[in-house]
Amino acid sequence: QVQVAESGGGLVSPGGSLRLSCLVSGSSFRFDPMGWFRQAPGNERKFVAAIHENGRNSYYSQSIQGRFTISRDNDKNSVYLQMNNLEPEDTGVYFCQILDYFGDCEPVHYEHWGQGTQVTVSS
Repeated sequence: QVQVAESGGGLVSPGGSLRLSCLVSGSSFRFDPMGWFRQAPGNERKFVAAIHENGRNSYYSQSIQGRFTISRDNDKNSVYLQMNNLEPEDTGVYFCQILDYFGDCEPVHYEHWGQGTQVTVSS
């Protein structure tokens, strides 16, 4: 059974940084493209970033371009999201997901999700 476990969220002031982690079990992780999504209060879940299984190719939503960096460690079955210069609009629950293909950014394609990790950006 595939499971994901997100961690690393918290309360941070505007302009601050956080590093999220996602540990994946039960999958052939090194062959899976991975993505991060987030859900702000009262809003739908939205795409944030994705990384190819090779770890060298990635793409981002326009709203976080240049501030967030996705990375992965295939030996640790983990994917990360480094978030810098955080803004109040980045507040939400962040989820990682095994993507069906690199390039998929539609959360509605996925039925099963982890618990997510809460990120709150506030002064």
